[in-house]
Amino acid sequence: MKEQIEIFKALSDENRIKILKMLSCRELCACDIQQNLDLTQPTISHHMKVLQQTGLIQWEKRGKWIFYRINQKKVEGLYGFIKEITNPSEDCPCPISSCDCDGFRR
Repeated sequence: MKEQIEIFKALSDENRIKILKMLSCRELCACDIQQNLDLTQPTISHHMKVLQQTGLIQWEKRGKWIFYRINQKKVEGLYGFIKEITNPSEDCPCPISSCDCDGFRR
């Protein structure tokens, strides 16, 4: 679960969400991302490093350029994790309540 927590932390930044949205269209180099966001090159590099560390994006160096793309396997794994924690299951960690409340707050 620690891995997923780190992913959610990375996704808590608006610029990283914007970067992922841009990468959903196609792979991009850092200069394309910088051009579409009003951020400096070091700031873009920081965001890309955070996204790489979570595994949400992959990169490939071509000549002097680095191209980024979404790691679909990691995203699919995150979908599965969200589904797992939000769907009821037989091994629910919550104890059965011995409360006799009727669901209304008094």
